[in-house]
Amino acid sequence: MSFDPYIHFQGNCRAAMEAYRQVFGGTLSIMGYDQMPDAPPEMKDSPLVMHSTLHIGGRSLMASDFPPGHTGEPQASITISHEAPSDAEARRIFAALAEGGGVMMDYQPTFWSDGFGMLKDRFGTHWMISAPWRQN
Repeated sequence: MSFDPYIHFQGNCRAAMEAYRQVFGGTLSIMGYDQMPDAPPEMKDSPLVMHSTLHIGGRSLMASDFPPGHTGEPQASITISHEAPSDAEARRIFAALAEGGGVMMDYQPTFWSDGFGMLKDRFGTHWMISAPWRQN
């Protein structure tokens, strides 16, 4: 059993998921609201994403835009944790996600890892990025 995050956006899901694919790699699939069978007329030309999945190493990051006419707080009180395979890769990912966002805790060595940092990216998603955990 596993749990995979599903995050919601206010109209910028496509840009966010394409950016995450550039940062993490993987295979991205995107389905827009305009692709719904029998989509209502107001959704025929909608750029909004109904569902997207970024498949990476047997796991998925899923996302969508809130449906037209619905509002919400994207990623409120949720943080996605990612452990990179190395300190160098964790630093690269942290820097890429921090671009245009805000760093909450600088990427730095900790007592449990060679590197750990927290940020909120330009799409409003909170991340904890870490190097492999130290085995004591």
